Amino acid sequence: MNQKHIKVGLLLAGFSIATFFACKPEEEITAATRLFMPVLNKELSAKNNTIIVNMGNIKAATGYTVEVSRDTFKTVDYTVKTDTNYVVVDDKLLKGESLFWNTLYQVRAKAHASTSEFDSKVSSLGGVKTEKFPSIMIAPTAADVLDVSARVRWNTTGGTVAKVKVFAKTDLKLATPLAQYDVSTAEQQAGIKIVSKLSPLTTYQLAIYGTDGAIKGWDNFTTIARAVDTSLPNVIDLSENEDPNALNAALLNVVEGGIIVLKKGATYTMPTNNFDKSVTVTSAYGFGDQKTIINTSGGGNILTGATIEYLRFNNIEFRGADIAASYIFNPNIATLTTVKELSFDNCIITNMRGVLRIRAKAFVNNFIIKNAIVHQIGNYGILTTDTDGAGNAAVDNIILQKSTFSKINVFLTSRQNSNTVKIEDCTLSEIATNSGSLFTWRGTTGLNNVTNGITITNCIWGHAWDQAGTAVLAVRGKSAGLASTAFTILNTYTTGDFSYVAGTEIAGMPSFTYTKKAAELWVSPYSGLNFNFKDTSFPGRKDCGDPRWRVQ
Repeated sequence: MNQKHIKVGLLLAGFSIATFFACKPEEEITAATRLFMPVLNKELSAKNNTIIVNMGNIKAATGYTVEVSRDTFKTVDYTVKTDTNYVVVDDKLLKGESLFWNTLYQVRAKAHASTSEFDSKVSSLGGVKTEKFPSIMIAPTAADVLDVSARVRWNTTGGTVAKVKVFAKTDLKLATPLAQYDVSTAEQQAGIKIVSKLSPLTTYQLAIYGTDGAIKGWDNFTTIARAVDTSLPNVIDLSENEDPNALNAALLNVVEGGIIVLKKGATYTMPTNNFDKSVTVTSAYGFGDQKTIINTSGGGNILTGATIEYLRFNNIEFRGADIAASYIFNPNIATLTTVKELSFDNCIITNMRGVLRIRAKAFVNNFIIKNAIVHQIGNYGILTTDTDGAGNAAVDNIILQKSTFSKINVFLTSRQNSNTVKIEDCTLSEIATNSGSLFTWRGTTGLNNVTNGITITNCIWGHAWDQAGTAVLAVRGKSAGLASTAFTILNTYTTGDFSYVAGTEIAGMPSFTYTKKAAELWVSPYSGLNFNFKDTSFPGRKDCGDPRWRVQ
């Protein structure tokens, strides 16, 4: 090869090399000199409310930037610069600020070179949750939160609690209390403080503090929807009133369709003033199992000649003074008086001669008991209409739903026709004595039937109430009337010790017979009103009886 050709070849090679480097992107030129991205020596960890970041040491790095976020870096909470690969993110590093307890954080880092253009790219190091504050507060349950109040509880062995403070959900640093309450000696000993004047459907942070002002714990409490808005003009709010006669006085002032709210756990006397307009009597929310109590003896009064759309009682315990003389209502009215609906929802009714007894010209269109427990009732039973002759006291429709009935001398009695009787999803134990009866329609001819029938669905019936202690457990199914009344019995059981007095049988009842005794079916049917299933193989355990006792 001659010298000219060699020169041309060298020129072409040099041109090709120059062209190659001229076309390479800048990042490929610097790739060999840019710092590697930080990686972890150990997984991120937390101790108390600090985060430990242990990165591998990059020898060429002059320092690192570490960033901390709570929302995957939509925002950055903290940016810190450090000259070491081992970083503890605490109040010292953050110049007096602290990370939140029990909070998930994300961390990323960048290594710095002596020349910034050779800094590493940002490296995501993952997430870590700080520890829960070492609190003496007991974590709240659903039972600790109501509509406008909350129950704060703590372990009393953890020291004295002097104050409870209320903070907004967004006040994560607990800087501005919305309210604060002193803790009494009795409350400290019990380890319980009730905080009131909250708003419904709102999340608060409630914190407890010691005598030295140091925080001893906090948690989120979310209030529930209000049972009744007591600010409405048709509401009479007695939720802080424990005067036994307050309900009686309220009846004079309540408007048509009004609501009277009683204090949870307080005890009132059945009014002597007349019920003369539609009204709902209910209980405010409160802590504990004790219901609002209304004591009754002779029974409530209804204004003569009135037509009332409804009288509704919710979340009340009615206690009779005497099983031989007390009633909830016992009107004897000579002038036509009508209540279109009389209902008891989530009530307890006990120790009275009868729940409802009506005479003369008192009428109820719909008599409803649901979600209730009714027990220890004498010889006027759940209902008695007690005047013979056409045009006198009657109840058109009787509805008993999702309730438990126990120790009732006589069940349902009428001297007039009714339209319907519906008993659905009920547990019935010791209903009617041997001399009593389940269903008695004892009016004169033409006034002694349930014209559209009696329907019993998804129920369980035990034996008769041995009130006299004679060990006679047979029950009178029908003791009078009902000759042309149709009974429809669906998915209903009786216990093995249930039987009828001869000649009083109800055709088709039961749908199914459970062969064992009541004491073998239920946990405690004779005392304690515990009708949970002892026999967990009972076929109706999931779809029969009061739903509160069913196997879920």
